[in-house]
Formats: sequence, structure tokens, C-alpha cells
Amino acid sequence: MRRSGSLARQVLFAGRAGRRGDGNVAGATSLLVPPAETDTRTGKVRLPRLRMRRRDGLSRDLAAEAMSIAPVSPAVAGHAGGVREEEPAPLAIPLLPGERTVARRIRFGLVNACTLSSLMLGLSAIFIAVNHGDVRLAASLLIACVVFDGLDGFLARRLGVASPFGAQMDSLADMCSFGLAAPVVVYAWLNGSAPAALLVPACALVAAAAAIRLARFNVSPKDGRFFCGVPTTMCAAVLALGTLIAPEMPPVLRVAGVALLGLAMVSSFPYAKLARLVKLPPWLLVLPLVGALVDFRVTFVVVVLAYLVSGPLIWLRQRNKHA
Repeated sequence: MRRSGSLARQVLFAGRAGRRGDGNVAGATSLLVPPAETDTRTGKVRLPRLRMRRRDGLSRDLAAEAMSIAPVSPAVAGHAGGVREEEPAPLAIPLLPGERTVARRIRFGLVNACTLSSLMLGLSAIFIAVNHGDVRLAASLLIACVVFDGLDGFLARRLGVASPFGAQMDSLADMCSFGLAAPVVVYAWLNGSAPAALLVPACALVAAAAAIRLARFNVSPKDGRFFCGVPTTMCAAVLALGTLIAPEMPPVLRVAGVALLGLAMVSSFPYAKLARLVKLPPWLLVLPLVGALVDFRVTFVVVVLAYLVSGPLIWLRQRNKHA
């Protein structure tokens, strides 16, 4: 009777494993080879199961040991154990969380249409400014960007369609409308009257500060009372109004004001939000209106400076309070 190659390999493996010194009795082993069995109906030879017997009285099954150390494919093991691999997450993520009804999709589209309107108005302001068009028209488009920027956030909260997608797209639109269009319009306004060596770095500072301010806003915890630094929307509104009003001051001071706004955006000073400004004493709210009737250019400069100075003052007050 011929024996298979697998049986011969098992015998060879057992013989090598059992070669030990005669003095090491506890580690010596002996090989037990039962006789092969032949199926009388089919004529097939069934190979015996090899067993190793140690001289210390213990025995082990070579087949069981071989199965325990044999490498097993992860796919086969998972299928045999009844554990299925997790299906990969879908690549497409729904832009609108929650129920995707037709009414909610229409409201979601309306909100994002306001965001895209702000983006396109900002691009239009850039095109007008670089083509030596009417700078006042470009500044008016920036004011419209501010209106649409506030409108999309208000509608998203009011209609219940606020989403992470809308927040990210709003930041990108703000970078285009307020971080790029605003300094370009200011450059077109002051170019020729202010020194280029001062004007170009000041406008570039506004663009860089807007990018930092928006990125910090996206990753920072929100405070319902104060802004951390002057928001980009307010900075763009001040620059646009300054272009429209054109306050009487030397060009160098105008450039200094632009740079000061850029630094205020990336500062850590707390600035009051509009909801807190409305709660000020009535006489403080009426005073700017009276000043605008007397000289709106001077009043505009005073109000902007007062707001910029309020940040460090609030910071000092909070620091002394917690000291």
C-alpha cells in the first residue's frame, strides 16, 4: 500500500521535533502511527491520525496543533465565523441633513441662493474695480454682499435648514466677497493718492487677516455675546462705507485705517455683537444719528474708532474682573 506525501511529511516533522538528548526525559517524545484503514466499498485508503506521546505521560494531536498554528485567510476566517466585513461608507454625503422633502429642498436652495448671490456680487465688485470702473458702484455691491450674507444665515435658522455644507459655503463666499473684493475695491479707491509701498501691504494684510479670521471662526467655540476679533462682514462694511463716504483725511491715515481693520480681525479682543449693541442706553443710540446730521463723515470715523477701541476696553474689564 502506498502512503500519501502528506503522511510522510507529518512523520518527518514529528521525527525532527522528537530529536532530543536522551538525558532530557521530560522533553523526549515518541511517535504513534496507527495502521491505515481501507474502505471496502470504495477502496480508498484513509490515512491515520498521528499522535505524539511524551515520556512524561502527556500526548497531543499533531493535526490539532497544525490547525492552531496554520495561517488562515482573514476573509475565510470571517466567513467561517459568521462575521461579515462592514460595507464601505457611501462616498456621496447628503448636503441637507434630516428629512429630504420637496419643501425642505426648496428652502435649502433658497438659502444657498442668497450665499451664491453674495459670492457673485463680490466677483462683480472685483471686475468693476480692476477695469477702472465706478469705485462707488463697486462699494455699493459690497454693501449688497453684506445684506445677503446676513440674510442667508437668518433664513437658514428660521427655516430650519442649517447644515454643515451651508456653513462651509458661507465661509468660502465670505472669503471671496469680504476677504478679496473689499481690499481690491479699497486699492482701486486709494490707488494714485496713497503711496503704493503702503497701500499694497495694507490691502494684502486685510486679505490674509480675513482668511485667518474665517478659519479660526470655523474651528472655535461660539460665544453668543462677543466676537473674537472684528468679523469680516463688519470690516468689509466699514471699508465699503468708507469708500462711499470718503472721509476727509490724509491718504496715509486712510491706509493706516485699512491696516488697523486687518489687525483687528485677527486680534483676540472681544467685540460686542449687534444684539448687545441694541441694548445700549437710548441716548448712545441717538447720539450717532444726531452727529450724522451735523457731519456724517466725522461721525462715521468716530463710530468706527469707538467700536475698535471697545474691544481692548472690554478685555481689560474682564481681566480685572477675574483677577
